Amino acid sequence: MPTFVRTDKCDGCKGQDKTACMYICPHDLMKLDKDGSETGWAMKSYNQEPEQCWECYSCVKICPQQAIEARHYADVVPMGASVQPLRGTDSIMWTIKFRNGNMKRFKFPIRTTPEGSIDPYGGKPSADIAKIGEPGYFTLGGVQKPGDPSELIRK
Repeated sequence: MPTFVRTDKCDGCKGQDKTACMYICPHDLMKLDKDGSETGWAMKSYNQEPEQCWECYSCVKICPQQAIEARHYADVVPMGASVQPLRGTDSIMWTIKFRNGNMKRFKFPIRTTPEGSIDPYGGKPSADIAKIGEPGYFTLGGVQKPGDPSELIRK
């Protein structure tokens, strides 16, 4: 279900130009309402197109104020269940509240690289537009690896 911002918790990431949720959203849905003209809440983030939300939880996990939640499915929410992640520096603690009131917590390590540390083109040759028409520049030049039945899942 789509995410929503709890305006009582959101601080707009302390007035930065780009909030954490705006930075992380893979679908570019999160937006900061600087003057309150769009939502009625100045300096608060919001999901500008909830129906387009991928439910990836990226914004929920990265929010430093825990101000973003996901609207859960109808069979869960009316019965009192909830899912809330709490991101630490090295792990994410998930708190699950079941419909019967039981709570469980799960802790998972964060296995991502530090922000800005990835070099996607490291070790790769620079693009050469003069070679764009040469066979094999983007592919193996028509050479195909012969099939090996032992590599197949079903034989």
